[in-house]
Amino acid sequence: MSFAFNETQTKIRDVILKHIPIEAEISRIEYEGPKVAIYAKKPEVLVDQSYIITNIVGILRKRIVVRSDPSVRLSEKETEQAILKIVSPDAEISNTTFDPTVGEVVIEAKKPGLVIGKEGTSIQEIIKTTKWRPRVLRSPPIPSKIIAHIRHYLYTESQERGRILRTVGERIFRPQVFKTDDVLLTALGGFQEVGRSALFIQTKESRILLDCGINPGSSDPLRAYPRLSIESFDLERLDAVIISHAHLDHCGFLPFLYKYGYDGPVYCSHPTASLMTLLQLDCLDVARKEGKALPYNQKDIRSTTIHTIPLAEETVTDIAPDARLTIHNAGHILGSSIIHLHFGEGRHNVVYTGDFKYGPTMLLEAAVSTFPRVETLIIESTYGSQEDVMPMRRDCEQRLISIANSTIEKGGKVLIPVPAVGRAQEIMLVLDSYMRKGLLREAPIYIEGMVNEATAIHTAYPEYLARQVRDQILHQGINPFQSDYFVNVLDPSIRGEIMEGGPSIILATSGMLEGGPAVEYFKTLSSDEKNTLVFVSYQIEGTLGRRMQKDLKETPIINNNGKVEVVKIGLNVETIQGFSGHSDRNQIVSYMKRISSKPERVIVDHGEKRKCLSLAKFFRRNFGVAAFAPSILETLRLK
Repeated sequence: MSFAFNETQTKIRDVILKHIPIEAEISRIEYEGPKVAIYAKKPEVLVDQSYIITNIVGILRKRIVVRSDPSVRLSEKETEQAILKIVSPDAEISNTTFDPTVGEVVIEAKKPGLVIGKEGTSIQEIIKTTKWRPRVLRSPPIPSKIIAHIRHYLYTESQERGRILRTVGERIFRPQVFKTDDVLLTALGGFQEVGRSALFIQTKESRILLDCGINPGSSDPLRAYPRLSIESFDLERLDAVIISHAHLDHCGFLPFLYKYGYDGPVYCSHPTASLMTLLQLDCLDVARKEGKALPYNQKDIRSTTIHTIPLAEETVTDIAPDARLTIHNAGHILGSSIIHLHFGEGRHNVVYTGDFKYGPTMLLEAAVSTFPRVETLIIESTYGSQEDVMPMRRDCEQRLISIANSTIEKGGKVLIPVPAVGRAQEIMLVLDSYMRKGLLREAPIYIEGMVNEATAIHTAYPEYLARQVRDQILHQGINPFQSDYFVNVLDPSIRGEIMEGGPSIILATSGMLEGGPAVEYFKTLSSDEKNTLVFVSYQIEGTLGRRMQKDLKETPIINNNGKVEVVKIGLNVETIQGFSGHSDRNQIVSYMKRISSKPERVIVDHGEKRKCLSLAKFFRRNFGVAAFAPSILETLRLK
């Protein structure tokens, strides 16, 4: 059996060997990242007697998974044939992929319940027959190229993936040398500012980075990227990176770590793992087209992908000898997570909201506010000032519809720059809903940019969506993202026809007009006062979007020939803040009131300086807690 045994590992081995019956024929015990994998020649013994693993988990308080020994597995071709014999054709299996690293076969089907079988009978039969462990997924209504690409890459790099998981596990389950009596937080980015979020938490035993983003509104490296040059930040000693969500201001600098030698894990939700790869690749593509340099390349993004360990929500996971991680729904975008870190044996609990929405939307459920314990709360303040009170969501929807109807009636076009992830899908649901009800004048809704691929990823993870949308996809066979009103623009050459044609609504990336097809539409539509541009998401300081909100009359833009031209701004510019995926002031305060465990300390981040400072002051006065709004490179002792 594998293991270069230390005291912790010896205990794990001894407990497993004591409780597992000899007829299971254990061949080895191995780390699989934060899990302990038990390889057996007869895994069906442990599947039939599931209480055995349950008892071991209760004793060790570790995540245990049973795998089949590779020597007893059927070939992939034989396994596919066996699955088709066991599972009814009515299940409509659409795809079967293999992960040799962990001995899993991913089965996608339109009716996954028929693959599982009554009380799991079909699953058990597949395990007994093939010795592969099935993971059953619902076939997404819209296939995702990125998800297929990631699965293929993990398959081709299965040996390297296995090495990474073993190395990560050995580091997680190393003996704890130091007592967890100090917990330090250093602000590396995203404090008293919006952009380049990066928080470094360290104890004497562990070092953890929360988020690693870029500031899309700055070209100065000292302001565009996190300040990773501090002495205590050592890639070789970094235990883990945790990504709260896929927006580039939270994950856009992550591949840089791998370019310079980081070999450790990235933890995030399953949707975030797919979305951040999509957005990082697009960031490279946009930079290339604009002649800008990024400090990493596609190889570094692939390295990031192979080191990423997706986690399920509400599942406690060991990430260091003295640190455990649980992620919860943040309600900001698909897969966005509130991060709960537990240090020591109940020594200190940190909750980092990341970007969060404490209120339901048409797309997502509200952020989670229930935790066993919270000593330190790190909370965003994007809309944290007293005047940042957003209108009711229904009022926002009606204002958007009113603007669109007015523009269409004048024969104009509505351009809505959207982030590909989150606001795009929310606005799609709103437009489709109102147009179907006859409240929005019928006109083609053109969708261009990464929105199409991002939407495909949304349909691959319906369990993360709001209940109504989830039920439509899972139980009613309705995909609201495939409305007859939507026209996906797959070839940029037809933009001319769209802009010369009749009234329409155009959703295009990027949401801050920093590159992407939205800028191309803007160049042509900007001079005509019949047209309207509507901002529905936050505009970071320094971006073209923010400058336009300040009544900009003209702006220099690089044309298709690579030359700078001055674009006159004559179209109407509207901002509707209520569609934001961030909490407004009232929701932030409500979150503080309703969080299940009152924190001793509150740290305010992710907001303009005045908002961070004023919100921290409000918390001190009204909640009687120690509240801080640190500046970049400032270190706070949490415990």
